[in-house]
Amino acid sequence: MNVQTSSRSGGRAARRAARSTALPDSLRPVRAGLEGGQYKPLSEADVLKIHHAALDALETIGLADAPASGVAYLTAAGAVLGDDGRIRFPRALVEDTLARANRSLTLMSRDGMNDLDLSGTRVHYGTAGAAVHLVDVDGKHYRDCGVQDLHDAAKIVNTLENIHFCQRPMVCRDILDNMEMDYNSIYACVSGTTKHIGTSFTDPAFVAPAIEMLHMIAGGEDKWRERPFVTNSNCFVVPPMKFATESCLVMEECIKHGMLVLLLSAGMAGATAPSTVAGAIVQAVAECLAGLVYVTAVKPGHPVIFGTWPFGLDLRTGAMTGGSGEQALLTAGCAQMHAFYDLPGGAAAGIADSKLPDMQAGWEQMCSNVMAGLSGLNMVYEAAGMHASLLGFCHESLILGDDIIGQALRCVRGIEVNDETLALDQMAEVCLGGPGHYLGTSGTLSRMQSDHCYPTYGNRMSPKEWVEKDKPDLIETAVARKEAILGAPSAAALDPIVDRAIRAKFNIHLKG
Repeated sequence: MNVQTSSRSGGRAARRAARSTALPDSLRPVRAGLEGGQYKPLSEADVLKIHHAALDALETIGLADAPASGVAYLTAAGAVLGDDGRIRFPRALVEDTLARANRSLTLMSRDGMNDLDLSGTRVHYGTAGAAVHLVDVDGKHYRDCGVQDLHDAAKIVNTLENIHFCQRPMVCRDILDNMEMDYNSIYACVSGTTKHIGTSFTDPAFVAPAIEMLHMIAGGEDKWRERPFVTNSNCFVVPPMKFATESCLVMEECIKHGMLVLLLSAGMAGATAPSTVAGAIVQAVAECLAGLVYVTAVKPGHPVIFGTWPFGLDLRTGAMTGGSGEQALLTAGCAQMHAFYDLPGGAAAGIADSKLPDMQAGWEQMCSNVMAGLSGLNMVYEAAGMHASLLGFCHESLILGDDIIGQALRCVRGIEVNDETLALDQMAEVCLGGPGHYLGTSGTLSRMQSDHCYPTYGNRMSPKEWVEKDKPDLIETAVARKEAILGAPSAAALDPIVDRAIRAKFNIHLKG
C-alpha cells in the first residue's frame, strides 16, 4: 500500500510539475495565430454586394479633403479630382491596386520571440485605443492617465500569453507638449514590452524624431528597416468619406521611414456612418480601399493593415455601444471582407461599455472577442482593458482579459476530429472491464494540457472550497497580480547605455 501511494503521489507530482512548465507551441491549447474563419455572417452573395457597393461609392462619391501631396499621388495613379474637390476612384484603379497589394505581412517583435504572421485568417488579440482615463477599481473612480500608466500597461502585456501585441491603449495626459507625448508614448511601450507596438502621431513633423529614437533602440536605421517593431495607427479618414489631411501627411512620412501603417476607418453607425450594419461595413471598406490606393501610390507594395473599425451607436441616446451584439456583427462582417480581399486586416472587439470590470463587462468583452476570433480577424484591437466605450482603461481588466481571450481562442481552435480524438479505443478500455469512467486514464491525462484551456484567474472552486479559501474575489486577485508584475523589473527594459543616450537626447518623462 505504501509503495502504491508513493507511486501515485510521484505521478501526480510529475504531472503538476509538467503543468507548471511552459508547453511548446505545438502542444498548447491556444496560441497566437490560430486560424479562424468558421463564422461567416455574410453569404457569398452578401460579400459581393458589399464589395460592389464600396466600389460604387468610391467611383461616384469619392473622398474629400486630401492634402495637396495626396492629390498629386492619387491623380498620378489614375484617380480623378472633381470640380467639387473630391477624389474619385475608377473601379479599374481599385481592382488593379487590390491585385498588386502586399499580402505578406509579419508584425515584428523587438526580440523576435513574438512575431505575428497576418496571413490568411490567423487571429491575434491585443490592446489599442486612446483612453483619457484610468479606471481605479479600488475607489471605483476615473482619473486622468499618464505616461507611467501607459508603461505599466505595456509591462503587464509583456507577461500575458493571450495578449499578442500592444497598441497604445491610452493617452499620456500628463505630457502637454504633443511631440514629447508622441515619442514618450513609444518609449513607455517599448520599455515595457518586446511585443509588437502600435502608436499614433499628432503631426507629421513629429515622426522623424520618433524614428530617430527607434533607430537608436533598434541599433541603426538598417536594423529598424529590417525589423520595424512599431506600426503607425493612422486615422487617415474622417468619416463619412473625407480624408484626414494631417493624418494623411503623417502616413506619407511613416511610409518614407519604413513604418508599417494601420489604415484606420472608425465611423459611428448612425452618426458618421450609415446606421445599418451592412451600410457601415460598406463605408468602412470603401474608405480603407481608398487608403490602400493612396499608400500604393506613395510606395507600391508598402505593407498595410486594412483597418475597418466601424463602431455601434445607441440611437436612443447617441452613446457608443462597443459591447453590443451589433458591434460584434460589424467586426465579424469586416473580417469576412478582409478574407474576401485576402488582405491583412484588423477591427475592434472586446470593448466594454461598463465602467468597471464587472458582470456586464464580462459578457460584453466575451461576445465580440469570440465572434471576432471565429470570423478569422487577423488583428483584434482593443480586446482587453477598455471600459466606458473606450474612455477608460483598466490594468486589472487587462489582466482578466487574458483569461477571456484564452477561452475565445479555444473557441477559435475548434474541434479536432481524428482517430485519436474520436476515442473509440478509450471507450473500449473504460467500458469493457475498465473502471467505468475516464478520470485519470492515460488518454485523459495525455491530453489534459493540450486540449483544455484553464483559466488563470477564473474561479472553478466548489462553494465549500471557496469558503475554505476565504472567498477569493476576482478583482482582488487581479490587483494582487498587477502589483506583483509592476513590482518586478521590466523584462523589456532597454540596454542602459542606449537608455542613457535616449534620455540625453529626448525629454523622457518616465522615471528611470
